[in-house]
Amino acid sequence: MQEDISPFLFGSGASETSFVNRDDEIRRLAVNFRSGIHTIMISPRRWGKSSLVLETARRMKTEKKIRFCFIDLFSIHSEQEFYEALCREAIKATSNKAEDWMKGGREFFKSILPRFSVGVDPQNDFSVSFDWRQAEQHRNEILQIPEDIAGKKGIRLVICIDEFQNIKSFRDSEKIEKNLRAIWQHHKSVSYCLYGSKRHMMTEIFDSPSRALYRFGDMFFLQKISNTHWEKFIVEKFLSTGKSIAHELAAKIAETMNNHSYYVQQLSHLVWMHTTKKATDETIQFALNELMNFNALFYQTIIENLSNTQINFLNAVINGVEKFTSVEAMRSFKLGTPRNVSKSRTALENADIIDVSNGKVLMLDPAFELWLRREYFRTF
Repeated sequence: MQEDISPFLFGSGASETSFVNRDDEIRRLAVNFRSGIHTIMISPRRWGKSSLVLETARRMKTEKKIRFCFIDLFSIHSEQEFYEALCREAIKATSNKAEDWMKGGREFFKSILPRFSVGVDPQNDFSVSFDWRQAEQHRNEILQIPEDIAGKKGIRLVICIDEFQNIKSFRDSEKIEKNLRAIWQHHKSVSYCLYGSKRHMMTEIFDSPSRALYRFGDMFFLQKISNTHWEKFIVEKFLSTGKSIAHELAAKIAETMNNHSYYVQQLSHLVWMHTTKKATDETIQFALNELMNFNALFYQTIIENLSNTQINFLNAVINGVEKFTSVEAMRSFKLGTPRNVSKSRTALENADIIDVSNGKVLMLDPAFELWLRREYFRTF
């Protein structure tokens, strides 16, 4: 029992002990990874996509013939950076030592002369770079390298690429998508797990018949963890540190945060912090106010960058409006014209403030929604 260490984790990938359920999703991913089936996964940010993939890989680490490598496109801004990261991570995932990375990596390049460098910490300071004027003439060779490595070593390599929708920001992105499809569809020893947080961009890439990566693999939308699983998890974590919380209060934490993984963990952490022995309803309210105050400056900045019409649109969302272009909704919430409604919805979706699914518009950040209710719309 460790009373001075919070059992709740947020802001980074969930650890083994802080991971909540997802058994069905893990089983689905594991079957895909073993079978060489490409996987497309979509959900808003901080719902636990990255943690899910990492946890699946952790549980499969005893399967010696399967290796994983991870690439995050959030910090990659060009086609060249992407290809360099792809080669670097594929080489690292399939060899154990820096010497093997450099020696083994070179043999798979035929028309390109790569540059390898290793720093004081080889795990973090190993890099692969190209003369792009030369490499851009041999893109297909670069994309083939993971397959060549995995095939020669007799292993299955799973390449996991986070925030994949950012590939749309690369120059000639649709041409890049065509190149990826042309090479990746023939890989036998490598499969790809491509996941992202911008639903509209990911669905455009993978669910539009005109796009090269249309239906590239098993595509699914990650759902929220159920209230039942959160309730059990929160109660058990309190007990593991010598504290307690009633089941109904644990359920209230999850419900208040709309089962949003990041915020359920954060609010649980704050409640735990302010609990000496047994959590109370007053403890939850105090922690919730603290959470909103922590984020107030950030939320204020968001509001300052929105137009009045966009703020009014959020008010309509929070009030459960479904037909935003109805005469009543446009008049009651001062939404302007149908064209204004469309522009506001698109801008807010692109800014990751709302999510549009099956025609229904929802706020992505439950704490921001509560803050808006309290500070702007005075309904909380």
